[in-house]
Amino acid sequence: KDANGNNAFRMALQTREQHIKRERATSNICTAQALLAIMAGLYASYHGPEGIKNIALEINNLAKTLANELTKYGYSIKNNHFFDTLTIGLPANANIKKIKKAALREEMNFRYINSSTIGISFDETTSLDDISIMLQIFAATVKKEISEIDFNDINKTVSFPKKLKRTSAYLSHTAFNSYHSETEMMRYLKKLENRDLGLNRTMIPLGSCTMKLNAATELFALSWPGFGEIHPFVPQDQVKGYMKLINKLESDLKEITGFSAVSFQPNSGASGEYAGLMAIREYLKSIGEGQRNICLIPASAHGTNPASAVMAGMKVVVVKCDGHGNVDIEDLKNKTEEYKDLLAAIMITYPSTHGVYEEGILEIIDIIHKNGGQVYMDGANMNAQVGLTNPGLIGADVCHLNLHKTFAIPHGGGGPGVGPIGVAKHLKPFLPSHPIIKTGGKHGLNAISAAPFGSAMILPISYAYIKLSGGNGLTEATKMAILNANYLKSKLEKDYKILFTGKNGRVAHEMILDCNDFMKTANISVVDLAKRLMDYGFHAPTVAFPVHGTLMVEPTESEPLSELDRFIEAMAEIRKEISDIENGESDKDNNVIKNAPHTAKMLTADNWEFPYTRKKAAFPVELSELDKYWPPVTKIDDAYGDRNLVCTCLPIEGYTDENHL
Repeated sequence: KDANGNNAFRMALQTREQHIKRERATSNICTAQALLAIMAGLYASYHGPEGIKNIALEINNLAKTLANELTKYGYSIKNNHFFDTLTIGLPANANIKKIKKAALREEMNFRYINSSTIGISFDETTSLDDISIMLQIFAATVKKEISEIDFNDINKTVSFPKKLKRTSAYLSHTAFNSYHSETEMMRYLKKLENRDLGLNRTMIPLGSCTMKLNAATELFALSWPGFGEIHPFVPQDQVKGYMKLINKLESDLKEITGFSAVSFQPNSGASGEYAGLMAIREYLKSIGEGQRNICLIPASAHGTNPASAVMAGMKVVVVKCDGHGNVDIEDLKNKTEEYKDLLAAIMITYPSTHGVYEEGILEIIDIIHKNGGQVYMDGANMNAQVGLTNPGLIGADVCHLNLHKTFAIPHGGGGPGVGPIGVAKHLKPFLPSHPIIKTGGKHGLNAISAAPFGSAMILPISYAYIKLSGGNGLTEATKMAILNANYLKSKLEKDYKILFTGKNGRVAHEMILDCNDFMKTANISVVDLAKRLMDYGFHAPTVAFPVHGTLMVEPTESEPLSELDRFIEAMAEIRKEISDIENGESDKDNNVIKNAPHTAKMLTADNWEFPYTRKKAAFPVELSELDKYWPPVTKIDDAYGDRNLVCTCLPIEGYTDENHL
């Protein structure tokens, strides 16, 4: 529920497990892939329960049609129970090579399981014409004439046990039963978009997330069949252009990172961490140092670092950070000396998770290498490296890249992620392999994701970003990201404490604002401040990471000066609102920040019982009047949500056209 008692949606376990349990976490999952889930959900909304059922029936009928007809020609169906996939046994007089040759002529790929078995799957894009072509292929190789399909047989055929037939209701929510025309779906999508505070309205200054522009030009290729309709196991001679793009992208990333090889298999940054650490483990085993299993991790590290290390079979030893947010060199030396015979690796982020360039980075790497360890660089902050320096030059042995951050793949709401790893020459033989498509190194790890090149469909986005930018453009983007961050820092430090800076008083591409004192002086938490930003039309920065009670701000290179100034004005005005509380001019519990965000419903209510004006609530600065973003709900009742983790939604009949999603 929100503060007014209205039903609202809330993330139940918002804080990632890794940030709490770190090396005791049960997984290193960090990418939600929510954008893909939204596509699937909208597909179900558009077709509805009846439409989905009809699609399923048609797919099953196509499978039954082929199964029934093939048995007439002497073929056997090895899986008696099936929905959309057949395992076909060939008769003695069938020639699998002839079948394959004929199928390729018709641009069809079957699965050739062995010399006498073929697998075929169907979906809603398969047609009866396709079935006819398949029957001609299979009939010809056993010298049979194709007969007319008997659809009565199809209707009588049962392809799975009766007990598996679903009898319960499904997709019963109003959202799946309302939008079955393009007009309805278009308006529904627009309604949802209006509720979203996205990059199409404002900058999203989420620190450690790099929410940069995802240019329309970079996304065009997603709609091209040559990329969007390719199966991950398609024969390589059918995707020469696609492979050329992947190889060119690998070449570009090798140049950008200074490494010898790149694997695209990891589907996220955390997956890249796991793959990189496993490559280190296999390398150490290959040189007779398999006993090395200690991974040093700075206290400031992202939560996935220790979780990934444990998943890779390593033991985590935490290295302290000093008062400036840097790795404590003395503690590092002590830990390295203590574990020098067991030291496998260190995981370090550059620039650091605290938003500064770690000035001791070369010394840190030298200490690790001299004691037999490898250096894993977390590439989460590569947006402050590209074109200015690189992991290979610095001395790292392996580094993952977040293509969904630094290289412009959209990832709002979580995913889709691509976390390729770049490795130095000695780790190249241990890059992940794949059982179907040849990839990886000579002694490659077992596959760490289902597809040989990970989320290959979205690689053209990063390819386009790099080619459109060129080397000079990529370097300029890095410089602008750093410049934008330091411009914000120079303006915000008048009102907010900047927690960490480098030796020259500068930050890298992001900064941490310490908001802890406001709780003591004005009863204003960092969450209160973040929610008030919505009234000003801004998405909140990252809250409480990597330091409790802080905001981490990353503007990226994409934001123009006017947007940066708008954010500065909003933060300055909120600081004045906090000062009003500190000075006693506003109540500590009933004020414009505590009650934020303010919805249109609140503003248009007949009664206004707050001790400030409606204008101050909804239009705190002039610019907010020009293009007002209206939050769909006011502040969520967190305490209620914590006590009611299981959804306490209305019954289906309680959803009306006015309030359902």
